[in-house]
Amino acid sequence: MNQQEKARALRALHTASHILALPNAWDAASARLYEEAGFPAVGTTSAGVAYTLGYADGQQAPREEVLFVIRRIARTVQVPVTADIEAGYGANQVEAVVQTVRGVLQAGAVGINLEDVAFGETTLVDIGLQQKKIQALRTLAAEVGIPFVINARTDAFHLETLRVPERFRLAVERANAYRRAGADCLFVPFVTDAAIIADLVEAIDGPLNVLAMPGAPPVAELERMGVRRVSVGSGPHRATLALVRRIAQELRTQGTYRSFQEQTIPYAEVNALFTRPQG
Repeated sequence: MNQQEKARALRALHTASHILALPNAWDAASARLYEEAGFPAVGTTSAGVAYTLGYADGQQAPREEVLFVIRRIARTVQVPVTADIEAGYGANQVEAVVQTVRGVLQAGAVGINLEDVAFGETTLVDIGLQQKKIQALRTLAAEVGIPFVINARTDAFHLETLRVPERFRLAVERANAYRRAGADCLFVPFVTDAAIIADLVEAIDGPLNVLAMPGAPPVAELERMGVRRVSVGSGPHRATLALVRRIAQELRTQGTYRSFQEQTIPYAEVNALFTRPQG
């Protein structure tokens, strides 16, 4: 598939008969393993990419380094790739976000996550400004001829100073505003309660994306509720780091190797993942 076809394929996954379970990769190897497992698309995790590059999460990793990782992932797999770009490296500047997404498209991805809060802030970005960003990105899609998917994220449920009903109201208000501005999917992370998720499905006028985290309903239940997309975020990457920590502790304290000898993928099998031509 060329880039336009991948964009259309990713878009179609949001309206298919089954929910889109989207794994999030942090490098080419993790993306390739997801593809090999049969997933029709792969996302990136901003936290996982940042940690892999040696930075804290929250747009601490330089944009060009993040774009390099996105490029390597998009060239290594054949399925559509959607990139988590946090606030777009331009929390208060529409053109900066547009330039970031131009770089994402040049890297070969066909979708983005765009959040409405800058790292470390306790308030959400002005709703009108966020709409302008989304509208500008829709214009960019038409300009370059790539109908990339905009997954508009609102961090309303991350505002712990607010009661749940107020978080819910904000999430719905913002998700619907972003949908009107041109977003294809609405991402409301940090919600695990099944009843609240079901209410969000009813109140939001567009496909809902939730985050898989402790306490969240399984994929089949989310599908029955009407959720269209579920992302795993940085969870798999942090689980991988937990394994590395166990390996390190065992090697340092016991001098044994059990932690990396159990359920290990053979060398030849991993090598074979990368023997085909890249895009």
